[in-house]
Amino acid sequence: MSQLLPPFPFILNKLNEGKVIPFLGAGASLGGRASGAKWKKGDKNFLPLGSELAGYLADTTQFPAEETPDLTKVAQYYDVVGGRQALNEELHGIFNCDYPLTPLHTFLASVPTPLLIVTTNYDDLIERALEEKNQQLGDGARPYDVVIHTTDVSSGDLLLWWPYGATEPIRVTPNKLDVDLNERTVIYKMHGAVDRKQPERDSYVITEDDYIDFLARMTKNKAVPAVFAELFQRRHFLFLGYGLNDWNLRVVLNRIEKDLRRPKGITSWAIQHEPRLLEQRFWQERGVEVYDFLLDDFVQALEQRRQQQNMS
Repeated sequence: MSQLLPPFPFILNKLNEGKVIPFLGAGASLGGRASGAKWKKGDKNFLPLGSELAGYLADTTQFPAEETPDLTKVAQYYDVVGGRQALNEELHGIFNCDYPLTPLHTFLASVPTPLLIVTTNYDDLIERALEEKNQQLGDGARPYDVVIHTTDVSSGDLLLWWPYGATEPIRVTPNKLDVDLNERTVIYKMHGAVDRKQPERDSYVITEDDYIDFLARMTKNKAVPAVFAELFQRRHFLFLGYGLNDWNLRVVLNRIEKDLRRPKGITSWAIQHEPRLLEQRFWQERGVEVYDFLLDDFVQALEQRRQQQNMS
């Protein structure tokens, strides 16, 4: 049986027109990882899988063997046993590293049109890819902003907004964020991020309580900035590195559909290697066409298509 191919020319054209919102999941940060490679604490060659991070945190805290070692549950247990500061310090030690850039991040950084890029990852791969591209461009460097969801209780519902070139972030409510998405790329770090300069600003949506708080903000329309919500209603989504067995993503999509009144008929795409039948059904119910592709192969095909366009 022949493999159904993603519409590479269409996706590339829409990316170049700025009409696609890439959503980067955990799998988006694993490009270039050798088959069968296992992560361990201190490894600087690649980031951990969620299951590997959960296993490490579970071993550290003697997580009860009879419980399912789900990352959110293990992180919650770590918080109970050692406290939130200790959990954040542990995570900072893992994510405060110059992990190798992936082909995906390098490709997205080379898109000449401003994009809204949404990521649920804590790492800084996409920012570093953009910085590397700007070094190549020199005087033609393209500005980008970073917007981070916070888990700091004292910040309430505020977001951290890093305008391009700023030395300090601006704390802003989601409805007051004022950035021109037609003029610059914006990275929205939906589940927080490592702050490699000031660890006390780290934010990680990782425990069960964190997800409850995040989803409560979604329900109150206090998680997604209004300026982003407008684009969520009319742009294509490109899901990279996600599986719809991630219940949190399904809730987010449900809120986007219902609260933001995303109209039917706007096709989106998910690139997922060997999706299960149930996952395919979940994607299809949300108007998302899923394609069975390795992420690195998908990016390589897009890059080849772009080179062909440039030569024609």
